[in-house]
Formats: sequence, C-alpha cells, structure tokens
Amino acid sequence: MNGLGADLAELETLKRGLGPATVCDVLVCPPASLIARAASVAKGAFALGGQDCHKEPSGAFTGDISAEMLKDAGASAVIVGHSERRHYHGERDQDVAAKAKAAWRAGLSAIICIGETESQRDAGEAPQICHSQITASVPKNATSANTAIAYEPVWAIGSGRTPSAGDILAMHAHIRRCLTGHLGAAATEMRILYGGSVKAGNAKPILALDHVNGALIGGASLKAHEFLAIIAAAKPET
Repeated sequence: MNGLGADLAELETLKRGLGPATVCDVLVCPPASLIARAASVAKGAFALGGQDCHKEPSGAFTGDISAEMLKDAGASAVIVGHSERRHYHGERDQDVAAKAKAAWRAGLSAIICIGETESQRDAGEAPQICHSQITASVPKNATSANTAIAYEPVWAIGSGRTPSAGDILAMHAHIRRCLTGHLGAAATEMRILYGGSVKAGNAKPILALDHVNGALIGGASLKAHEFLAIIAAAKPET
C-alpha cells in the first residue's frame, strides 16, 4: 500500500534505466489506483501486475477488484496469496487457488506466494508448510506459462534479515520437488522467485542460486535506482 500519482516519476526513471542490456523480465505491481496511469508510462518497457484480485469477475463485493478489472487497466499478472493477505485477511490456501484460477480466466499470469512464519521455521516445519501450501494453493492445471511461485519466508519480509544462501538453495530445491510431485512435467520450467529483504547488496548471490529464477522485491522496489541495481544484478557474469 504505497504510491501516489507523484510517484509515477519513479517509473519514468525506471523506464529510462532499462535498455538492451536488461536480461530479465521486469514486472511492477503498483496499487490498483495507479495501474492504468502506470501503463501510459511503461509503454512496453516493463510489464504491470496487480497486488491481489477477487475470485469472481464481478458482483456485490464492494472494495474488491477483479482480475478482469486489472487486465482492463493494463496488467498482465497478479500476485495472489501474499503472506500479508494470508495474515491480515485470513486468506486460506483454497482462496489463493481460486484467485489463481480467476487470474487465468482473465488472461493474467498468477504469482502464487508461499512461505513459513518464524515460529514455523524455528519448529523445523518450513518444508512441510511449503509443501502443504503448494498442494492446496497451486491448481493442478498450473503451467510455467500462466504461473510463477514466489517463496517468501515471512520472517524475512521487510526485516532486513535473509536466510543463508544454503537455506534458500535447499528450500527452492525442495519447492521444485514439491511442484514436480504436484504438477509433473509442467513444473520443470516454472519460475520460483525468492522474496524477503532482497536488495542491491544481496541480489546477485541470491539470483545465482540454482532454482532461483527471479525475485519478488518489496521495499527496495519503491525507488527506481535501487530497483535498477537489483535488475542489473540478474545479469550473469561473462
């Protein structure tokens, strides 16, 4: 819940900073109030997504936004099941799966978030939690073309703390195995993003890890120069 019209200037800076040397896909998910205006800024330089959607295409759901509305505003993707939605709004795995299906219905890609809390991690339950979230939150007809998974250890979001490289590697490998067991061959090319206090200073080693196919950036995406530094970190060594 960040961003007013004046902040579109950051997207102008982002667009100027992107160019032929950009080797990764760039997606910005502003608040719904800015998507249409952001589309006029982006003009194909980067993609836009929503932060959440309702499972229904329309109806008496005052204050909600449908996947179709996001698509109409200029979005090509939507985040579903973010830990803050799960925690503050009580969203269950089945709610997340329904929203993913809604995204596909509208022609959007779904970024499905999973991840454990600090108490679950300390109890050694992180692998089990992520497995159960995958099997219940990711519909069986998910593919690499319509879905990405974002692993966000809840305790690392906005805290400045990140798991060790070994911990991230182990969890992403575990998630790949869970996805393969759940979806079969469709999981082979599915992107698994890491989210949780990613910033310019730690992005390069994180993005170099096996099964880390991108990053879900929070606070560090609010300023274009910080976000551009993370994007630059995706470029492999030559």
